[in-house]
Amino acid sequence: MSTQAGLSFEQAPPFSLPLLFFLTAPLFLLAAALLIMVAPESLASRWTAQALALTHALTLGFLAMAMLGALMQMLPVVAGSRLPAPGLTGGVSHVSLVLGTLALMTGFLTAAPVAFGIGTVLLGGGLAVFLFAAAISLVRATGSATVRGMRLALLSLGFTLALGVALALMHAGAWTPPARVALLAAHLVFGLLGWVLLLVIGVGFQVVPMFLITPPYPPLLSRWLTPVLFGLLLIRAAASTLLPFAITVVDAGLAAGILLFAVTTLRLHARRRRKLPDVTLGFWRMGMVSLIVSVGVWVAAQGWPAIAASPRYPVLLAVLFVGGFGVSVVNGMLYKIVPFLAWFHLQAQLQARAGSIPTMKNMIAERWTRWQFRFHLAAVGLLVGSLFWPPLTGAGGLMLALSALQLGLNLLSAVRRFSRHGGRLR
Repeated sequence: MSTQAGLSFEQAPPFSLPLLFFLTAPLFLLAAALLIMVAPESLASRWTAQALALTHALTLGFLAMAMLGALMQMLPVVAGSRLPAPGLTGGVSHVSLVLGTLALMTGFLTAAPVAFGIGTVLLGGGLAVFLFAAAISLVRATGSATVRGMRLALLSLGFTLALGVALALMHAGAWTPPARVALLAAHLVFGLLGWVLLLVIGVGFQVVPMFLITPPYPPLLSRWLTPVLFGLLLIRAAASTLLPFAITVVDAGLAAGILLFAVTTLRLHARRRRKLPDVTLGFWRMGMVSLIVSVGVWVAAQGWPAIAASPRYPVLLAVLFVGGFGVSVVNGMLYKIVPFLAWFHLQAQLQARAGSIPTMKNMIAERWTRWQFRFHLAAVGLLVGSLFWPPLTGAGGLMLALSALQLGLNLLSAVRRFSRHGGRLR
């Protein structure tokens, strides 16, 4: 194995382990698209059963699936500490996440308590296994900006999981929580701003300069941004005990931190040393712009109560943050991580065999990644537009379905090239 750009590959897991997660994620993105097409009311309000099923298809089925797969690779490579029993941890986590997400979606769509019960057991158990293994790995890891971001993101995932289990048990009829609204708000805050945002920020400190050939993030930003944001999230979760003015200050701090990361990332993109076209750059830029627009919409809602009172407001924030930011960035990074892992494992085989292997750039045909980016961009634009003109909903769902299918085919093409060249080397 080898070391590159401060990364250690000696403990990297088999390619098949993270690949299992990466190839499953587009299937849930496709399921979300089909749900939008079949049930347009999934975008009518955040409280409809269809909207809740759609949200968890995207956040658990796509985002968490891809992010857990990436962590299985990055913990040993970036943090220098592999997961204990990676095969068992990965297998249990993957099966539990797939079946648990499907059960939870079924529970929302059918209101069947047994489905919520099954989903709670599977998701709670599977994610707990991963969190326990990741905690052991991160305790042994050497500190860095990315490792700190991972630690705080996984801690946020733990909070999100505990709160989600409590809410799922409520749907299953097992108990009635005393502060349901506060539990739900904390679940959303730690899930989206803690788990998703902090992990993207932490991983971005490493992968943006590495894969997009930009200057590094400012040291002060990379050292303090994730701890400050996490501290504000903890305060925000206890908002019921704060004065209204203090809540406003905390929210403003979160918004400022999000804007700081997004604007800094876009500035680094503008200073790229390699000016060649790169579809991952397009996905990252779309994600950062969506973050900025999300903050702008939130600020507008603080100034105009009519916006905050509209049922479209929370759905618009969800489309911008989950679809425009989360799905875009994760989607773009899959086009770097999967080709890189395929190339890296072929390179390891080549040490003992003579032969040539495809470059990272040639693992996936660029024209197909660009088509998928166009589908994704159109999907997000149409879904935002559908909140103001509902007839666009079906077209938005169709574009999202095409994007999911193309993403899956693109990732499979890298796997086929890996298998073909790996077989020839053997």
